[in-house]
Amino acid sequence: MKVAIVHDWLTGMRGGEKCLEVFCELFPDATLFTLLHKKGSVSSVIENMRIKTSFLQYLPGVEKHYRNYLPLFPCAIESFDLKGYDLVLSSSHCVAKGARIPKNALHICYCYTPMRYAWMFFEEYFGNYGHLKKMLVTGILKWLREWDLKTNENVDFFIGIADNIKNRIMQFYGREASVIYPPVDVSRLNVSDKDENFYLVVSALVPYKRVDIAINAFNRLAKPLKVVGTGNSEKELRGIAKENIEFSGWVDETRLRDYYEKCSALIFPGEEDFGIVPVEAQACGKPVIAFAKGGALETITPETGVFFKDQTIDSLVEAVKLFEKTKNGFTKESARDNALRFSRQVFKQKIKEFIEGKINA
Repeated sequence: MKVAIVHDWLTGMRGGEKCLEVFCELFPDATLFTLLHKKGSVSSVIENMRIKTSFLQYLPGVEKHYRNYLPLFPCAIESFDLKGYDLVLSSSHCVAKGARIPKNALHICYCYTPMRYAWMFFEEYFGNYGHLKKMLVTGILKWLREWDLKTNENVDFFIGIADNIKNRIMQFYGREASVIYPPVDVSRLNVSDKDENFYLVVSALVPYKRVDIAINAFNRLAKPLKVVGTGNSEKELRGIAKENIEFSGWVDETRLRDYYEKCSALIFPGEEDFGIVPVEAQACGKPVIAFAKGGALETITPETGVFFKDQTIDSLVEAVKLFEKTKNGFTKESARDNALRFSRQVFKQKIKEFIEGKINA
């Protein structure tokens, strides 16, 4: 079979690229189509694929400012010639599922989410724009939603990364979806008995992650909090943090593992489509204190963490206090066992079985 893999863009190894890496292992002879490729930004497994990029690759400043070219994305993804391919596997959180599919080809879309900025979270992405710029963006997104709906006709089968995303696919696209959770490399993480009496946040420091809630809550609690990550909100967050809060910036995998192993618990204040960080913390035997929405509801159980209902400082403060009272009831074995449900091996096997089943059918 001739296989095409379509991925939005290759600019770094995030959660979507960890999934893509498995797709490339399953189909090493496939052609990988992507809007743009920043060479050296992804793993060797992906870099060694036969990669074809769109015309966006040659536009000025695209590697750093590719999101500014959003209105061109549909045209760019439709420009790929997929004639002759029998299977198209799209890995999509933006426009990858909109590639033109040849007649009689099977198209399976692994969907991380319907476009977040087009269908939801407008204020989180564009809330600080001026009035005229907001009007322009609103018009572009209206057109983008119409295009996004039309391209659903190209997809034979949707796979969502969580029940949360399955529900979004039905809400916005009116399509059924199966669910296969994305992979977390739990094998590189070890269960730890250490507890150095600090709480941990691991996150990009951008507005929609709501790290500000964690910082303000721990300002009030006066408990040690370590914040790992960087982003355009870092200066603002440092400005409101008191002395009990430490910023570590970006860290490599070894140091990150060390933070997981030594913390008392992970704080997860944002709403994520899935959220790999809480699974990584649990793989180290650590409980999680999380906002009760999105993927966290599927990756954290009552035996492995505490939820706070409202995305507010007061609600998080109360959750931390509850955790302090009940923390002896959480075991590292329960956390680790829960994390193993999301292992890379489980993901690879389920994706393989799903695709083979649809091909055979």
